[in-house]
Amino acid sequence: MKHSVLLRRGVGCALGALALGACSPKTAAVVTTAPAAATATAAAVAPAAAPAGPAFQIPVEYYTLPNGLRVVLSPDHTAPTATVAAYYAVGFRTEPRNRTGFAHLFEHLMFQGSQNLGKAEFIGLIQKNGGAMNGSTRFDFTNYYEVVPSNKLETILWAEADRMRGLAIDQSNLTNQQGVVKSEVRVNVLNQPYGGFPWLDMPQKANKNWNNAHNFYGDLKDLDAANLADTKDFFKTYYAPNNAVLAVVGDFEPAEAKAWVTKYYGNIPSATPPPKPDLAEPRQEAEQRFTKDDKLAAKPALAFAYHMPERNTPEYYAMILLDQILLQGNDSRLYQALVQKRGYSDGVRGGINNDLGNQFNYAGPMLWMGSLTYDPAVQADSVVHVLDREVSRLTSKGIDQATLDLAVVKMRSAFYDQVSGSTNFGRADLLAAFALFDNDPARINKLEGEFRKVTPALLQKTAQEYLRPTNRTLLIVNPLAKS
Repeated sequence: MKHSVLLRRGVGCALGALALGACSPKTAAVVTTAPAAATATAAAVAPAAAPAGPAFQIPVEYYTLPNGLRVVLSPDHTAPTATVAAYYAVGFRTEPRNRTGFAHLFEHLMFQGSQNLGKAEFIGLIQKNGGAMNGSTRFDFTNYYEVVPSNKLETILWAEADRMRGLAIDQSNLTNQQGVVKSEVRVNVLNQPYGGFPWLDMPQKANKNWNNAHNFYGDLKDLDAANLADTKDFFKTYYAPNNAVLAVVGDFEPAEAKAWVTKYYGNIPSATPPPKPDLAEPRQEAEQRFTKDDKLAAKPALAFAYHMPERNTPEYYAMILLDQILLQGNDSRLYQALVQKRGYSDGVRGGINNDLGNQFNYAGPMLWMGSLTYDPAVQADSVVHVLDREVSRLTSKGIDQATLDLAVVKMRSAFYDQVSGSTNFGRADLLAAFALFDNDPARINKLEGEFRKVTPALLQKTAQEYLRPTNRTLLIVNPLAKS
C-alpha cells in the first residue's frame, strides 16, 4: 500500500457509463499521483529551482442565472472533448436525521429516469455518444459528471438539465434502489475485511456533532424507512438550481455554451433554500482510543486522525504541507519510519479528506487521517510511538526551508497533474467546489500563492496545535479471522 497521494479526484466508481449508480464511497477515490519521473526530479532538484509563480492560468468565466444556478465555464481546446459537472450542495452531513444514507440513496435515484428520458436512457445516451460518466456522494455535495466528444456538449447539457428539472420518482424506483444500496452496504462494508476502515468508522469516532459523526453510508433500518414523500421533498429542496453549480470544461466556445445553458436551465424554477446545519465540532482536549473487532481481518490495523484547522486559514494551508512531509509518498517521514526503517508494515496511506475527495473539495470540519495494517508481532503502542516521535521532530525541532520547499514542489506537481488531466474532470471538480463553497471558482488560480505564504515558523506552530496527542483519535482493528 504505497501511496503518493496529493490530490484525490471526487469520483464515485471506476470511470465508465455502466458503473454509475452502484458506487461505494470507499471505492470512490481515484488517486492522482505525480508521474514517477516528475517525483524523482522534484526530489533531486534544489527547492530554489521551483518557479516563483503559477505555470499557467486556468480560464474561468463565472456567472449566475436568474433562478440561482451558478455556472462556471473553462474552455480548453487541447482535446476534442467536453466535461459537464453538476454539483448539488447536499452530502452526508446534510441528510435528515433518522434517514442515514439518504444522500447516497438519492444519488442512485438520479439514474432512474427523468421527464424526457426513461430508466437507463441517460446512461445509454452517454454510451451511444462515446462518452463516460459518473456520480458520487461526498461530505458536502453530490456530483454528477459526463465526458463526451465536444460536438455532443449541447445534448449532454439538455440531458443533465432534464434531471434537474424533474426526476421520475415513484415507489418502484425507490424500492429498487433501496435494495441496491443495502446490497452495497453488505458487500462493501459488512462482508469485507476492514470494511469501512477507516473512511467510514473514523468520522463516527473522532467527531461529536451528529452531522459529522453518523453512519453516512446508511443503517439498513434507516434505508428501509425512507418513503416516497421523503424522496420527493428531498429532490424539491436540494436539487433546485439555486442549490447547485454547473461547470463546463473543455473544447467549446463560451458564447455558444452560455446560450445552451440559458436555453436548457434558465427556466427551471428555484426553491426555498435548504436550512444550513450547524457543523461545528468542539475542540478535542483528550486523546480517544477505540478498538474494532473484525472477524474477517487477518492482520491488525491502526488508524489515526487529527482535527484539521478551519478551511482557507493560513494553518489550513500549512497543514496540507505537513501532510506532504509526513504522509505523502515514499519519501514521507512516516513511510520511512514505519516501512523502510522498522518494517512494521508494507505501507501507510492517508491524507486530508483522503477517501472521499481531496483537501480542497469540502466545506465543514475535516480530519487529517492515516492508516496501516501491521505485523501481528508488533504492538499497537509501538506504531503510535513512531507516530509520536515523527510528530515530535516537527513540533520541537521545526521544519527547515528546504523541507518546506520540497513539500511545495510535491504539492504543485500533483495539483497541475490533476487540473490538466485528459478528461478535465479534476479541473471541473475544483471549479465546481470553489463556486459551491466559496462563490469564487477563480480561487483555483490562487492556491499556489497561498502555499508560498507558508513559513517554517507557521508549520511548526500548526503542528504544535493540531498534531498534539490530545487532538487525536486512534482506532485499532483487532483481527479475528482464523487464518
